Amino acid sequence: MHLKNLSLLNYKNLKTAEFTFDNKINCLVGNNGVGKTNVLDSIYHLSFGKSYFNPITSQNINHDAEFFVVDGEFEKNDKAEKILVSAKKGQKKVIKRNNKIYDKVSDHIGFIPTVIISPADRDLIIEGSETRRKFMDGVISQSDQSYLQSLLNYTKQISQRNSLLKYFAANSTFDRDTLEVYNHQISNLGQDLFEKRKSFLKEFIPIFNKRYADITNNKEIVDINYKSQLSEKSLSSLLEENLQKDMALQYTSVGTHKDDLSFEIEGHPIKKFGSQGQQKSFLIALKLAQFDFIKKISQVNPILLLDDIFDKLDENRVAHIVALVATNELGQIFLSDTHADRTEKVVKGSNQSYKIFKL
Repeated sequence: MHLKNLSLLNYKNLKTAEFTFDNKINCLVGNNGVGKTNVLDSIYHLSFGKSYFNPITSQNINHDAEFFVVDGEFEKNDKAEKILVSAKKGQKKVIKRNNKIYDKVSDHIGFIPTVIISPADRDLIIEGSETRRKFMDGVISQSDQSYLQSLLNYTKQISQRNSLLKYFAANSTFDRDTLEVYNHQISNLGQDLFEKRKSFLKEFIPIFNKRYADITNNKEIVDINYKSQLSEKSLSSLLEENLQKDMALQYTSVGTHKDDLSFEIEGHPIKKFGSQGQQKSFLIALKLAQFDFIKKISQVNPILLLDDIFDKLDENRVAHIVALVATNELGQIFLSDTHADRTEKVVKGSNQSYKIFKL
């Protein structure tokens, strides 16, 4: 699978741009602020129906315009696939595949498998649990539509239960029967998410450990631990036990929406005890493991977006990743850099076809 052509209109700071890409390696070079990352993000947008860096649709429209259009032509399984994402201020975003509008954005997730490695990934270590849950959910959802639907339904039911708790508080009332309807649905959906997350991590963590060992030459031991309230008790029990607390807080305080991943190095949190280099290696390994997992499930090489990759790794490490294209371990790569000479030196060493785009 690869992206053949890309056309942008009023996407962020790019008023108009067109690209015809190489099916192996594509390099976007230029000074900071010219739009290299925005081109990568537009490819991500075609894959996920949203920006990686700013999920608020209207803020991805150029300041001088009322709309944006991102138009890409892919080749997947020897078939042309045209994906178009467009948005107009005040209107709902539209995603089309081969000129047919998707009824739901979720129906498109996983069709164009894509992995991005970016300096913004550091949020996975330094931010709260929601960021790590989103990473886990994103990887699973690209390969399991039923998981994505369960996740969307669970989120909706939690929101409605929270509204009910607020209604109880505002009106000094309580309706056990109505609450039980939500508790039952949430318990079933939450248990399903919990089991699938456990199953995913059982397969994912060994892949991650291997990638980290390859990057660091087995320098230290790292691990990922899944933290969930459902590890100790069923969600139905937790909801019942925390009813008074939830009524006081007016929101649901227990469930799989509180799950977290603990990133560790030598048995300690990498956020506190990992050096900057160790944290970078951890994140690269995490994303390459994501690539490996999605490739295994989907049977296609995901597109790999490397945003400002030299900020994370030295030339030798970048060259090692790019060289994986030659072995067909990786498919099509897009990378951005501020130094054209450095980039060309690395990609030439891969003995693969490539294009360099100077923005």
